[in-house]
Amino acid sequence: MNRINLIALGVRDLVKAREFYRDGLGFLTTNNEPDPAIVFFNNGGTKLELYPLSSLAKDINHDNPPSINHGFAGITLAYNAKSRAEVDAIFAKIEQIGGVIAKAPQVTVWGGYSGYFQDLDGYYWEVAYWDGWQFDDNEMLIIE
Repeated sequence: MNRINLIALGVRDLVKAREFYRDGLGFLTTNNEPDPAIVFFNNGGTKLELYPLSSLAKDINHDNPPSINHGFAGITLAYNAKSRAEVDAIFAKIEQIGGVIAKAPQVTVWGGYSGYFQDLDGYYWEVAYWDGWQFDDNEMLIIE
């Protein structure tokens, strides 16, 4: 078990979340349903799934679902950019599409360039660049 095929995010408004990821950030999906039950995005190496938050909690335990709160859930998602300009371009549109900038891009202690934003449901995303990163043919970060 040495791969992640699917990352599921429980979201409060599936249509708005789909618009945020599809129309705002450019994630690819064939889903255009007016009232979808679930949305999958095709990415290099993984799929991102949006699923109603209450349904996701019930999927974990139908009789006693985990409490849904608005605090930090202890998870961040990351996008590794190929340039500082790409990081800046992503952050330039975050607020326009309803996201919240949690930490503007800046030079990091590890020598990269990184910032954090929150999506419509409060999930934290890091967008980072480092000139030493390499990517494979599937656009996946090579970590050795």
